Amino acid sequence: MDTPRSQPPNGDAALLSLRQVQMRFVQPVDLAGRIANLFGAGLKTQTVHAVSEVDLDVAAGEVIGIVGESGCGKSTLGRMAAGIMRPTDGAIHYRGRNVAGLPPAQRREYELGVQMIFQDPYASLNPRMRVADIIGEAPVAHGLVARRQRTEYVAETMRQVGLDASYAQRYPHQFSGGQRQRIGIARALALKPSVIVCDEAVAALDVSIQAQVLNLFERLRADLNLTYLFISHNLAVVSHISDRVAIMYLGRIVELASAQDVFARANHPYTQALLKELPTLATGRRQYQPIRGELPSPLAPPSGCAFHPRCPHAMPRCKTERPLLRRIAPGHISACHLNDAP
Repeated sequence: MDTPRSQPPNGDAALLSLRQVQMRFVQPVDLAGRIANLFGAGLKTQTVHAVSEVDLDVAAGEVIGIVGESGCGKSTLGRMAAGIMRPTDGAIHYRGRNVAGLPPAQRREYELGVQMIFQDPYASLNPRMRVADIIGEAPVAHGLVARRQRTEYVAETMRQVGLDASYAQRYPHQFSGGQRQRIGIARALALKPSVIVCDEAVAALDVSIQAQVLNLFERLRADLNLTYLFISHNLAVVSHISDRVAIMYLGRIVELASAQDVFARANHPYTQALLKELPTLATGRRQYQPIRGELPSPLAPPSGCAFHPRCPHAMPRCKTERPLLRRIAPGHISACHLNDAP
């Protein structure tokens, strides 16, 4: 039986697991603020609740899309999964082991095994390094490739992502946006990872280039048995590549199901509202109704259900009691009080 922890639907053991992970960013009152408080300013320490109590299991070879508005915590969640940020609370397990307590050798396996591709390749690539160094430096440093084999290894990795190996001595600014993103993909692949976290990896690209890069992701997945956490605000892109889709709102997962179920039988009002805003090829007139209001501040999240100030179905209960994720169908979990109604 499925559990609200969002296990893989086929019962496979999870390659990567997040257990009740949380991330809070605390901004203490600085010196100027403390001086101002002496005169009654009333400034207090601010805490941003970026991610709150997220559980997620990812099976080997699976693609999980993570969707939500800007500021919902999806990128922070991806950075925690990749080990770039350590969660404030909760645990991350890789191949069944808690990464927080791993000895150095196994910790290194996790750090190399989970890589990340960023949204803006121009910002994430060192402009003073040649492509050969961007791709080849880390594999040599970690002993994955002998120094004498670096040139051929870089060339093979570039060919793998559709780049001309003769461009290895060029700098990032000498490439187009799509080519730079392929360099970022090659840099991640060079460390032979099992999991790749793609943080808005195609958002900065033209639509035609997006399609090419998505096809590249699918080919690499098939060839290398890669596992993806695919973070995006674009539901159309996520539907194209994902096996399962997790919908995030204000730091929490509010719905998770197979991509087919999310798009055909969305349960949570927030998911339904997102789908209503998708453009379609239907010829009839259509009245667009954007989600009312603004995303609440993570500095002071609403009580009860975080979506209730914007939800057209909000009840008095929603203002005081936070709904928990519950199984509403095989492989489909959602957090909404409407599921409790008879």
